Amino acid sequence: MAVDHTRAPVLEALTEHHRQGRLAFSPPGHKQARGADPDVRAVLGDAVFLGDVLASGGLDDRLTRGRVLERAEELMADAVHAEHTFFTTCGSSLSVKAAMLSVAGPHEKLLIGRDAHKAVVSGLILAGIEPVWVEPQWDAERHLAHPPSAAAFEKAFEIHPDAKGALVTSPTPYGACADLRAIAEVCHRRSLPLVVDEAWGAHLPFHPELPSWAMDAGADICVTSVHKMGSGLEQGSVFHLQGDRVPVELLKTRSDLLGTTSPSVLLYAGLDGWRRQMCLHGEELMGTALELAAEVRAAVEQIDGMHVNDRADFCGPGLADDFDPLPVVIDLDGLGVSGFQAADWLHEHRSVDVHLADHRRINVQITHGDDRATTGELLAALKDLARVAPDLRPAPRTEMPSPAELRLAQGLLPRDAFFGPAEHVPWTEAAGRVAAEIITPYPPGIPVVLPGERLTEPVLRYLRSGLAAGMNLPDPTDRKLDTVRVVARDAE
Repeated sequence: MAVDHTRAPVLEALTEHHRQGRLAFSPPGHKQARGADPDVRAVLGDAVFLGDVLASGGLDDRLTRGRVLERAEELMADAVHAEHTFFTTCGSSLSVKAAMLSVAGPHEKLLIGRDAHKAVVSGLILAGIEPVWVEPQWDAERHLAHPPSAAAFEKAFEIHPDAKGALVTSPTPYGACADLRAIAEVCHRRSLPLVVDEAWGAHLPFHPELPSWAMDAGADICVTSVHKMGSGLEQGSVFHLQGDRVPVELLKTRSDLLGTTSPSVLLYAGLDGWRRQMCLHGEELMGTALELAAEVRAAVEQIDGMHVNDRADFCGPGLADDFDPLPVVIDLDGLGVSGFQAADWLHEHRSVDVHLADHRRINVQITHGDDRATTGELLAALKDLARVAPDLRPAPRTEMPSPAELRLAQGLLPRDAFFGPAEHVPWTEAAGRVAAEIITPYPPGIPVVLPGERLTEPVLRYLRSGLAAGMNLPDPTDRKLDTVRVVARDAE
C-alpha cells in the first residue's frame, strides 16, 4: 500500500481541533491559554498552549478511533525502514529503558558497552538486570572511548552464553560509530536481539553520505532522540522495532510501564512534523548541513591551537568503524586551555553555547538548522577564544587515569548497591569501598562510577580534579564530592 508522506496526522488533527472550536471541560487546566499566567503567555506565546491538548479526548476521541497517533507512528516507521515505531514524550532515557526491559529481566544478563549513557544504568537499577560490560575501544592518546567492536561482543557471549542480548551506543556524542552490521550478526547467530542506543542518530536515515542507520544495519530495536539532531522538541523520542526476536506487544507493555499517561501532544506534533520534513526534504537539508560542517571543519583547522578531530583521528583498527561529521569535535590541547574553560568563556563573552566540553575538547554540533550566519558567528567566537587563550592559561589539570585504571570491578549488582544499606564517607577514605550511587560527568552523560563498582584512588582523583577544573557532576548526593555514598560495610 502506498504511503503518503505529505500527511502529518498529529498536525492535521490539531488543525481540525481548532477549526471545530472544541470546548474542553478536562485537562489541561489552562483551557487553551485562557487561564495561563499573562507573563508566561507573553514569553511563550499562545501557540504553545493552543497545541497543548489531551491526546485522547482532545486530539482524538476518548477511544482513539481516529488512530491519529497510530497513523503518525506508521508513517515514521516507513520513513526509517522499521516495522513498528513508538513515540514517547519522556526522552530516550525512557525509550532505552523500555528496550532493555523487553530483552532482559531481573537477574538476567545483558551485554552492554561500558560507554553507555546513565539512562542505561538507571534501567539496570530499576530492572535488576545483571550487566555484562563490554569494553569500548579506547584511544589512550586522546583519552576517548569509541564503541566496542563486534569481536568484543563475540568474546563476551562466549564467556556468558546465558546473556539475553546486547546493547550498544552508536553514534557516541562525539560522532563515533560502531560496526552495527557485524555486531548484529554476532547477536543473530545466537538468535538474540541487538538494541542500539542511537539517540544521536535521528538524521542518519536521510542522507547516503551519513553512517548506516541501525534499522538498515539489522538492529532489532533502535532508540532515537529526535530532539538531539532533528527538529523535535526536547524529550521527543522514538523507538523502532523490526523482526520477531522481540515481540511488539512486549515492547509496548514495557513502554507503558514506564511512560506517562499524560503525553504532550506538542512533542507528538514535533515528531510528526520532523518525519514529514525529512521525507520531503531530508536529503537536501542534510546535504546542506554536511557541506556547512565541512566548511566549519576546514575553517577551525586554520585557527592556531585548534584541531578538528576527523575520520583519520577516530576511525581505524582498534577505533571507531565510522564517523558522523556533523558533531564538530575541536581539540584545544594546542591552545593550552580546557574544554571547560572554553565553554564557559564562549557562553559568558560571546553568547555561544557548545554541546559538550571535557578536559581538552568542545563539541559544536552542526544541524540542518544552521546556516552561514550562525556558523559565521561561531567561527568569529572561536577566533576570539584563540586570541584570549593566553589569558586563560594554564588550564586546571585533570588527573586522567589510563583506560585500565578507569575500569572498576563490579562487586554488587547496580540495583542491590543502589537500594541497599549505605553510608557517606570522605572521598579520601572511599577507595576500596563499593559505590552506592552514579557519578557522571555531564554532558555527555557516560558514568565513570556505577552503583556496585569498587572505587579506586585513580578514579577518585580524576573526579575530584575534574570537578576543580570545571567538570559538571550532577549525580552524586554530595555535589562537591567531599563525601561519597558507598555500600555499608556489612552489606558488601
